Amino acid sequence: MYIVITARAVILSKQEYPSFREIQTDFDDYVSSLGPWSSEEIIDYLEFEYPDIVPQAKEQVEALVKSEQLEVMVQGLDEHQFSS
Repeated sequence: MYIVITARAVILSKQEYPSFREIQTDFDDYVSSLGPWSSEEIIDYLEFEYPDIVPQAKEQVEALVKSEQLEVMVQGLDEHQFSS
């Protein structure tokens, strides 16, 4: 799994990427990415960086893992939390 940080959102992705260059290609407003990480590493990172998000990080990551979706925006963030 990856965390993709763009100019407007933080996205969780299950898409397989050979390198960050392919992630840059997929996201026009790409800023940075982290991964590939395990679900637990993603949860730990989100809980540390965004402790007040609702739904909680664990719930959001587990929902993506169980779904057929390849990516979702992290919910519960406002602009100042990810555009710095």
